[in-house]
Amino acid sequence: GWRAQRTAGGSGRLPRAAIAAGLVLVACALCAFVWAAERAAQRLADALPVEWERRDIELIGVIAELTTRTERGRRFVFEVERVLTPQASVPRRLLLNWYGERFAGRDGATGTASPTVRAAERWQLVVRLRRAHGAVNPHGFDGEAWLLERDLRATGYVRRGVQRLDETVWRPAALIERARERVRERFERSLPDAQYLGVLAALTIGDQRAIPPEQWEAFTRTGINHLMSISGLHVTMIAAGVFWLVATSWRRSAHALALMPVRKAATLAGLLAAFAYALLAGFSVPTQRTVYMLAVVAFALWCSRPVAAFRVLAWALLAVIAIDPWAVLSPGFWLSFTAVAVLMCAGASRLSLSARAGSTLARVRAATLEWARVQGYVTVGLVPLTLALFAQFSLVSPLANAFAIPVISLIVVPLALLAVLVPWPALLALAHAVTGLCLAPVQWLAELPWSVWQQPAPPAWASALALVGVIWGLLPPGWPARWLGLLAMLPALATQPAAIAPGTARVDVLDVGHGLAVIVRTAGHTLVYDTGPSWSSDADAGARIVLPFLRGEGVRRIDALVVSHDDADHAGGALSIIKALPVHTLLSSLPPSHPAVINAERRLRCHDAQHWRWDDVEFRMLHPSWDSHAARAPDNERSCVLRVDAAGRRLLLTADIGHASERRLLAAAGREGDPSLRADVLLVPHHGARSSSSAAFVAAVAPAHAVFTIGYLNRFDHPRPEVVERYRASGARVWRTDRSGALRIDLAASHVAVQGQRAAAPRYWRL
Repeated sequence: GWRAQRTAGGSGRLPRAAIAAGLVLVACALCAFVWAAERAAQRLADALPVEWERRDIELIGVIAELTTRTERGRRFVFEVERVLTPQASVPRRLLLNWYGERFAGRDGATGTASPTVRAAERWQLVVRLRRAHGAVNPHGFDGEAWLLERDLRATGYVRRGVQRLDETVWRPAALIERARERVRERFERSLPDAQYLGVLAALTIGDQRAIPPEQWEAFTRTGINHLMSISGLHVTMIAAGVFWLVATSWRRSAHALALMPVRKAATLAGLLAAFAYALLAGFSVPTQRTVYMLAVVAFALWCSRPVAAFRVLAWALLAVIAIDPWAVLSPGFWLSFTAVAVLMCAGASRLSLSARAGSTLARVRAATLEWARVQGYVTVGLVPLTLALFAQFSLVSPLANAFAIPVISLIVVPLALLAVLVPWPALLALAHAVTGLCLAPVQWLAELPWSVWQQPAPPAWASALALVGVIWGLLPPGWPARWLGLLAMLPALATQPAAIAPGTARVDVLDVGHGLAVIVRTAGHTLVYDTGPSWSSDADAGARIVLPFLRGEGVRRIDALVVSHDDADHAGGALSIIKALPVHTLLSSLPPSHPAVINAERRLRCHDAQHWRWDDVEFRMLHPSWDSHAARAPDNERSCVLRVDAAGRRLLLTADIGHASERRLLAAAGREGDPSLRADVLLVPHHGARSSSSAAFVAAVAPAHAVFTIGYLNRFDHPRPEVVERYRASGARVWRTDRSGALRIDLAASHVAVQGQRAAAPRYWRL
């Protein structure tokens, strides 16, 4: 009876405890939601009024962060202190470009003079702004989320600099940015045009923008891109090094021992060193996580209290998201915390190096095996996240990290930081030489055709299941059926692209700003029509928008690449695509000297006699005629016009043709006696310029959907209002990529479905 009563009482207390724990969790979740919502409301309220877009506004403020050199000038964050223009209202923080003035040298060469602006300066500027707006594409970078995370609520450019008011603003944050800038300038003077200068800047001051795209691609393919930033490992090593130095010297001084015990003094010094390094690095999420974790450990050591490893990680996680709720929008947040959690699960803190039994060879062998085990755990543990975020993961990551981590962390980083403290160019040159020796095999590994596993981005449920599988598989030895964790990862690894029925076509009109990039897919083939603009010598829509989309959709081969004509907003990304993916045929009106034509294996001029059929879908080139190539017509009038017929539905891609080409198309259609220009979906010629979309052309096409591919507040003022009204009057539904984001169009027998990415994936911060 007593046992039964005790059991009954225990069973009664257990539900009450579970209910209490559940209520605490719900209360914490509600508090977190309210906190994040309040912060979001405050940040969103600090917006630029629509009526002040593209108007001259005079401001006084401070250059608040490290400036970035661009091909045309400088980019920087500007903190507004005063608005001098009457009744104007602007956000507190702006992202500005200051374009240099064009000049002509004595030898006749022209160039751009970059403005001399530095962090921590106070300026009076006249600027033109626009609201925080970015391209929205599937599997693409969310620029608006990035701006929100950094509290940049408007972007723009400097019309003119009125005057520099103060050379130095004496604020701690501004002075730190000035110090970072001076370090970068000293590095640039010591190693001008050095191959890995950007890597050294990233490892010391956290400035990754100087790393060339081709190097980033190699680091990503080999899985060492985490080393090219101020990672938690680097911060921890610096803290540990300072801890050892202070402890070694402190215990030798009786006066110092009388002031404070060795462990407390060394702990405090190590924490301060980690905090200083994190500030020098820009205080990114990985450095924040490490500093907060070290702070918890330091507090426990100071108070002589034991603390569990996962509790340390939990406190660091709480601190990061409490201070910056938008940190969860950063891939670095998830990769950083997940990597540390995986290391803890793998027991990385108990490396076999501590085992002193056996010979030296046995200890080295044991340490090597333990290092390989840890690398394997981290590689497998990050697979779900890297697939979800990047639709790929590196197969050579364990090998590349095996030698890159010790060399970069134990040699390059200390040398580079010593070069920051000691202005001796030889130290920096030595760090650069070691970096080159380390990254040479990395480059070789990156060029291996099997170095990366690529597949379509898995659905959310498959990623969540894979993450649960990783946690299950990393549980301590003895846990039952840990092999089930690997099985749980299979759905994410076996993801296949959504099937397209034969005879139908799926069309994706990507949001590339002012330009054009269209992906047309049938059951077994892919065609890319135009490749978006080129923004600089190392940045174009092909690499930054088109390729991530193709990778996320599982496209590994392009059957036809159509580049309509030689305009930068249509052909700017062609070379990047040709270098990244196998392209069977290039169809274009590009000149033979164009880099895309030179690098293509099979190239043809587009003309109106070309047609082919894929998977019961017909493709026909309607323009230009072969004579227009011979006559060297203007680029726009030689645009490749492509018609796609799928399941009785039609899509017409017209690039930048003008009235003259429209008349030729109308005449050709009249001669054939066939309404070949009729289309259900029309990509409006020349982005809706006045020089195209004549009334006769609009009437002949009679589209149900008219798509304008335009940039937000573009400098050409496209589309023209009268052109938009002409299509609306014809009965067409008007779509604009600046308002809808990327468009997905399904051409099927029963319907033509059009959906914008902003509507398909709504976010509270999107305009």
